[in-house]
Amino acid sequence: MAGIVFHNYELDECCYKVRLALSMLGLEWQTVAVDAFPGSEQVSPLYLAMNPLGSLPILKDGGLVLHGAETILAHLARSRDPSGRWLPAGGGEFAGVMQWLVFSAASLSVTVRARSSALFDTPGDEEAPRASAAKALRIMDDHMTARGFDGADWFAAGHATIADIALFPAFALSRDYGVDHDEYPALRRWARRFRAVPGFMTMPGIPDYH
Repeated sequence: MAGIVFHNYELDECCYKVRLALSMLGLEWQTVAVDAFPGSEQVSPLYLAMNPLGSLPILKDGGLVLHGAETILAHLARSRDPSGRWLPAGGGEFAGVMQWLVFSAASLSVTVRARSSALFDTPGDEEAPRASAAKALRIMDDHMTARGFDGADWFAAGHATIADIALFPAFALSRDYGVDHDEYPALRRWARRFRAVPGFMTMPGIPDYH
C-alpha cells in the first residue's frame, strides 16, 4: 500500500488530531512541515491546489488527497484498521462516533478560533468564541458524566474510537485561552484514560496532570 504523507503544523490542534490517529493506529507516515504561522503557507498556490479552503491538515494516501481532520480520521480508521475498533462498522456505536465527529468539526470549531486568538493575536471578537467554546466543553462534560453513570469510559463505544481522538485536543488545549479544567471533572477523568491509550503523543500546551 502506498505511503502516507501528512502536511502538518505542529501547533495546530486539528493537525494534532491526525498525528494522534496516525500514532494510535500504529501507522508509518512522512511529515511535511507547513509554515502556517507566520508564513501562511497553507494559502499558497501549492496548498490551495490540494485544499481550496486554505486550511490544514492535509493528508495524501497514495493518489488520494484529503483535508479536514474528521474526514482524515474516518479514512484512516476505515482503510488502515483491520480490527474495525476505531470506527465501528454499524449500529449505535457507528452512529455515536459519527455524531461526535460532526460535533468536533462544527461545534468545536469555536475552540480553534478561541485558541488562535489567544496564541496568535488573530483579529476578531475574543469573548464570543471563548463563551461558545466553554458551552461546547460543558456539553462534552455532561455527556461523559452521564456515560460514567452507565459505567462507560469513552464517548461513543466501550473502547476508544476516533470520536475520542477528534474531541481530545479541544479540551486538552483549552487552557491556552483560559479554561479552568477543574470545572470539567468528567473530561479530566476521560483525558487521563485517553493519555494511557497506546500510541498517545503530546504537544505543546497539553498539561501533564490529566
